[in-house]
Parts: sequence; structure tokens; C-alpha cells
Amino acid sequence: MLILLANGDATFQWKAGAHDEGVHLNGWHNYAFLVSREILGFIAITALYGLFIKYQHLSEIDDSYKAQRRFRNIALLIPFAYFGYGSMVAWDFEMTMVPGWHSASYAAYHFQSGFHMFLAVFTIFLYFIYRSGKLTKSFQPYIFNYMAQFMLAMTILWTYLYFTQYLIMWYGRLPEEMHRFNGMMLEGFGPLWWTFLFLKFILPFVTLIFTGNRHNPTIITMVAFSIALGYWIERYTWIAGSVDSQYYHYPMTSMFDLIVTLAVFGAAWWAVQKTLLRFGLIRSSA
Repeated sequence: MLILLANGDATFQWKAGAHDEGVHLNGWHNYAFLVSREILGFIAITALYGLFIKYQHLSEIDDSYKAQRRFRNIALLIPFAYFGYGSMVAWDFEMTMVPGWHSASYAAYHFQSGFHMFLAVFTIFLYFIYRSGKLTKSFQPYIFNYMAQFMLAMTILWTYLYFTQYLIMWYGRLPEEMHRFNGMMLEGFGPLWWTFLFLKFILPFVTLIFTGNRHNPTIITMVAFSIALGYWIERYTWIAGSVDSQYYHYPMTSMFDLIVTLAVFGAAWWAVQKTLLRFGLIRSSA
């Protein structure tokens, strides 16, 4: 996020001409306000998630009413806080990239897509941590069946919200609304557009509707990889599709893409491993 915010005009194409004569953007496009709310929102959500993990751990070792209720209260708060923060991220980094273009259901669509991806990544995490044999307290394999059912349900819901974004194209076909879709589907991003639809809907749906597949951890994890990759391509398509075609390139076709991706994955893996060790969820390999 800091890299995107630091890039300024390169990330937000509307910023370069925000103060030109005759241009009147709304207060939401004030760049200082944008940077402040994104950084403060991230810090607030990170702190809230940290408390959630802490209180969950305490609720497992302390049976008192106070500990149980404290964890319940923060668990109830998490969905509302995340939806609010997720809506802000959706508007700042995707929807308002083209000033004046908006979708009433975009925040819900973005939130659902992110939650769909979370289920996939969590399933992948469970699969490899389960097979590693490092868990101090293992879990039953039927958990993968639960995750498969959840992913199937969220695949269907994501597909519904996905198509709501195109209702304005199919019904109104207003030029000021069509240009965003044309940028994604007609100006070089057609293959990516069809790819993420296949990875996030077609493959998961036709695989997980069969009972046998929902009881096979390996197949479930393969579907999870499909959803996670599809989400990444989906986000790239929505964002890059809002920029003039001379400024974009296909993902992972530059050294910068590769370095940043590896750095982010490496930092995430280090943070997760440290957290698991800290709370005694896995055994140290040392």
C-alpha cells in the first residue's frame, strides 16, 4: 500500500490533472485525505485483528465469563469494521480511479471477492500446515469439507455480485458507464477478464458441486489456488483497466513485478510463522 501511495500520479491517474482549470473533483479525491485515511485505516484494522488473535488465545486458556464475552464482542465487531475498511479500499484503489464512474454495489462486490480469496488462502494454509506435522494440536480432516462447502457458497455469491456490476452495461449502455468496461474487455485485457472468471467461478463451481471432490483435501486445495490466483488477476484487471492503455502491461512481465511479489510473499510468510510460534500453535523446527 505504501508503494502505491508513494507513486502518486503513477497510481492515481486523476491526481495529475486534479488542479487543472475547469476540473472540480469532490472531497473524496483530496490526496492528503486519501493517504491519511488509508494509512490510519490500515493501522486501526491491524490493531483490531491483533486484539482478535490475542483475545481468542485468552478465551482458550481462560474459561471466565469476562474472557469469553470479551472475545465474543470483538468477534462481532470484526465484520463491520472490515466491511467499512474494505469499502474505503474498494473506492480509493478501484472505483474512483475513474472520477465520476461509480457502482452502488461495488463495495459489496469488492468485499465478497476479498472474502472469497481469504477462504481460499486459509484453505491453502490449513492444507500445508496440516501436512507439515508441526501443529501442536492437530485438527480433523473433515475441516477441509467445511471449507469446500463454504468456498462453493461464496463462489455462487461472488458470481451474483460480479454480474451486478455489468447490469448497467447490459441495460443502460450509457457511454459514461461503458468506457470502464471497454477498457477491461476490449483494450488488451480480454484474456485476463475471461481468465479470472474461469478461475473464480467456472472451475470452482464445476469441481465443488460434486460431493466426492468436497471430501478430497488435495482437490479442495487446488480449487483454492485457482480462486486465489483468480482474485489477484481480477484486482489487476479492474485497476489497470482504468488507466490509459499506453501505461499498463501484463502482470509479472517486468522485474519490478517479480521483486515486489516475492518480497510481499516472503514478508507475509515470515510474519505468519512468527505469530504461530509466538502463540504456540506450531513446534519450532530448531
